[in-house]
Amino acid sequence: MVQNARSRTALTLYTSADDIHCHRTRLVLAAKGVAYDRLLLKPDEPTPDLLELNPYGTLPTLVDRDLTVYDTLTVVEYLDERYPHPPLMPIDPLSRARLRLATWRIENDWLPEIETIQAGGREAAGARKRLREHLLVSVELFKASRFFLNPEMSLIDCLVAPIVWRLPSLGVDLGAAGKPIVDYGERLFHSQGFARSLTAEERNMRPDFDFSPVG
Repeated sequence: MVQNARSRTALTLYTSADDIHCHRTRLVLAAKGVAYDRLLLKPDEPTPDLLELNPYGTLPTLVDRDLTVYDTLTVVEYLDERYPHPPLMPIDPLSRARLRLATWRIENDWLPEIETIQAGGREAAGARKRLREHLLVSVELFKASRFFLNPEMSLIDCLVAPIVWRLPSLGVDLGAAGKPIVDYGERLFHSQGFARSLTAEERNMRPDFDFSPVG
């Protein structure tokens, strides 16, 4: 269960309503079925208590009793180890390394373009084009397995799904060549926990999407 204020749960997540990094963390928590307190903040207006916990004032910030964790990738890996069932990283080192390398590319190639699009201005159109190209170059990775490079849902899916969810609101149309990515997104959006991970603002990015089970 997600709360909107502090309660007796072990975890408190400082998050924003529509930030992609925060969505990733909420999706991991939803996939794990972990109860937590959700404190919604504006990303550019850290509160005094957040700054006391995290000197950078960044979101998401996770508080687990006496421990404070920030930086999105650090937070989601901590959650996967802290709550090991269901596991969101493969056991074998080769598969883990492949997923981490793919994550590195996403963080360094895709996310900067998304930030440029969201900032608006003259650079946004070029960023949309580059993001579309990055995604289409990766089509074979989306086709390789039911989930991203893995037969089961993994941590990287929790990082990628919020990106795919936002594509219409970002003005990125993948066209027919991107159908494997669209199909991948549909599988993730109907997976256990995705709907629970969304805020009202994120639902409004695709107001007509039907979360009813398929098949």
